[in-house]
Amino acid sequence: QVQLVESGGGLVQAGGSLRLSCVASGSIFSINVMSWYRQAPGKQRELVAIITRSNTTNYAEFVQGRFTIARDNHKNMVYLQMNSLKPEDTAVYYCYAVLRPHTTPNEYQYWGQGTQVTVSS
Repeated sequence: QVQLVESGGGLVQAGGSLRLSCVASGSIFSINVMSWYRQAPGKQRELVAIITRSNTTNYAEFVQGRFTIARDNHKNMVYLQMNSLKPEDTAVYYCYAVLRPHTTPNEYQYWGQGTQVTVSS
């Protein structure tokens, strides 16, 4: 049973920093893309940052220069360092991965359960 589990969310003042972590566990053969999404109340889920297995990254314009995504392929983990946080960054942040379990030659999409990030003004 493959699952993604996020941690590191919380309450922070504007201008502060948080580091989110996500671990993929279970019978995993390989992980392709890993990314972070977020969903604010009343809004659609949106892509924040993405990182490929070869560490190519891409960011949403609204986090450029403030957030950094990184991954540890040995630990099956992805991180999101969030600096200069703004109240509009308040959302539930979700980890997402495209990976291949040991039990199949196919790749599948997986989501974490989400972690709340609240930025106060």
